Amino acid sequence: MAPIVTASILPTKRKRCLSGDALAPNHKRRSALACYSGSRNIRLETIRFMPQHLQNFKRIVIKIGSSLLVDPKEGLRRTWLESLLADVATLACGDLKREIIIVSSGAIALGRKQLHATGVDLGSRPLKLEESQAAAAVGQIALSQIYSQTLHSHSLVAAQILLTIEDTEVRRRYLNARNTITKALAWGAIPIINENDTVATSEIRYGDNDRLAARVATMIGADLLVLFSDVDGLFDSPPQENPNAKLVQRVTAIDKRIEAMAGGAASQHSRGGMRTKIEAARIATASGTAMVIANGLFDHPLSALDQSATGTWFDTNPNAIKDRKKWISGVLDVSGQLTIDAGALIALEGGKSLLPAGVTYVTGEFSRGDTILIKGPHGRPIARGLVEYDAQTAKQIAGLKTEQITAILGTATRSTMIHRDNLVMEG
Repeated sequence: MAPIVTASILPTKRKRCLSGDALAPNHKRRSALACYSGSRNIRLETIRFMPQHLQNFKRIVIKIGSSLLVDPKEGLRRTWLESLLADVATLACGDLKREIIIVSSGAIALGRKQLHATGVDLGSRPLKLEESQAAAAVGQIALSQIYSQTLHSHSLVAAQILLTIEDTEVRRRYLNARNTITKALAWGAIPIINENDTVATSEIRYGDNDRLAARVATMIGADLLVLFSDVDGLFDSPPQENPNAKLVQRVTAIDKRIEAMAGGAASQHSRGGMRTKIEAARIATASGTAMVIANGLFDHPLSALDQSATGTWFDTNPNAIKDRKKWISGVLDVSGQLTIDAGALIALEGGKSLLPAGVTYVTGEFSRGDTILIKGPHGRPIARGLVEYDAQTAKQIAGLKTEQITAILGTATRSTMIHRDNLVMEG
């Protein structure tokens, strides 16, 4: 059973647990913490689980909810966003050099506020589909500009990426999206990702950015997913109804007991709730990404999280890598076959990727991202994996070196036929 940290409600508000030296490499945490949490304080009486410092994670996805980014009355919480991006800069720059990806809600909510300022009052009612799409179109431009300007002040570049559900669920589009995000990170940019609400419909959408963030985290192999929201984490009962509700500090496995603790969305602009956060945790941890649900109401929320560790932390699935290999080898249909030479066989057995130069024969009709079977020079199946080229191109470049491939295709090419991360040996 996952340990639950004993919590008690303090009668008076206390000072926010923020520090100017948060995120510093030698920072030491306290054993007992008091953090401001909305309308009350929670003192963690005992901490039986202490997560690592954020800088111990190399690639971090941060999800920001609409209720944090946009105030229903005042509009964009610019000071708060600037403090968050200052934290991001601390992690991304200097000696730390962490890779940060932000999944940001708020386009529709911000669009509503901007339209209201021009005399278009959409009120607080739920929007029709076309209204949501148009409001997102208005808000997305302003949101992107704010991210770009603020990150630029820290000598960082923002890379806006809008995704739909097909971009993570359709394999070929998944590979393209992953390559785009990976390249942006390699350039030192901060990807700012949101669901493309301007074209998404109720039938083809995530509906919340919790699950989108989890899909992005698994897509790029993130080490940690941080879900910032207006709640402290997962409680064993609704804290609004039960003053003795206890914060769950750590979840080692998501079972029916954990699912039963989840509730619905609590704010006007939020489409997600604790239930979608638990679903996000299931997606992320199954693929080897740790996750934490934390209160982001504070200024400098990353610093606060790094200092206090207050929130609900989800352990990764210890069989995550094995599960992914099982998915590649047993779930997807084989669309074609590659036969390789003896040198390529030795390379694969040594954990290397399959290069076009080692391929001697290509059969079948397949597209990039399909699962194909790999046969050794003896003709027996030895592996399978997700191919980087379609069948026609694979036949063109089989047996060729990189410079020869570039001369034939006339464009920048991918160096592998099947990357080792997308390949599993059989037997």
